[in-house]
Amino acid sequence: MNKVKQDTKLDLERIVFIGRTFEEYLDIFSLSEEELKGKKMLDCPAGACSFTAVGNKSGLDVTACDIAYYHSGEDLKNKGLQDIEHAMHNMEKAKSNYIWDYFEDVEGLRKHRLRALQNCANDMREFSERYIPVILPSLPFKNEEFDIVLSAHFLFMYADRLNYQFHIETLNELLRVTKEEVRIFPLVDLEGERYEHLDKIISYMTDVGCTVEEVKVTYEFQKNANSMLKIKKD
Repeated sequence: MNKVKQDTKLDLERIVFIGRTFEEYLDIFSLSEEELKGKKMLDCPAGACSFTAVGNKSGLDVTACDIAYYHSGEDLKNKGLQDIEHAMHNMEKAKSNYIWDYFEDVEGLRKHRLRALQNCANDMREFSERYIPVILPSLPFKNEEFDIVLSAHFLFMYADRLNYQFHIETLNELLRVTKEEVRIFPLVDLEGERYEHLDKIISYMTDVGCTVEEVKVTYEFQKNANSMLKIKKD
C-alpha cells in the first residue's frame, strides 16, 4: 500500500482538480443548511469542492477526503486553475450536451468553478486537518464516525474505468463510516446514460438491510444527471 500511495502522490497529472460550490451541493443533494446543523458530514471524494470550506464557516461540521490531498495545497490550486481553463475550452465545443439554466453560460460556469477552487484552497491552507488523503475503496475513519456521507461526480460517472466490484467495495466502506445515510450524485455515466449496474447495486444495498431511494433533484447541468441515490441505514 505504501508503494501505491507513493506512486499516486507523485502523479499529479492524473488528477483533475475541479469542484462544485457549497450552493451546488445543497441543490445536488436536496439539502438545506438548517437540516445539516448538528450533523457530522463527510464529502468523499471532495476534490476542489467548497462544501467543506463554506460549510464549516457557516457553523457546520464537514470533513473532506480525496486522493488529491496527498499533494500540497499550492500544487493543487495551480493544477485546479489549469484544469478549469482546459475544461472551459472544451465546454465551448460541447455546450449542447449541457443544460444552462443554472449557470447561464460558460463564463458563469467558470466563475462558479473558480469560486469553489478559491474557497477550497484558502481553507486547505488554514485548516489542513479537514482535508484527509485517502485511496478508495479504503477509508481511515472509525465505524459510524459521520452522520451523513456525500459522494458527488465520481462513483457511477466513471463506470468505464471503475468496475462493479470497486463500486460495491466503496459503497460498503461509505456505509461503514456513516451512522445514518449516504447520498450519491449523479446516477449516470459520462455519456449521460443511467449506470448499467444501478439496479443490481440497489438490490445489493437492500439485501444488506438498507433503504434505498432514487430521488429527483432540481439541479441538472449534464443532461439526464438529475437524480441522486439516497441509501439509509436501518
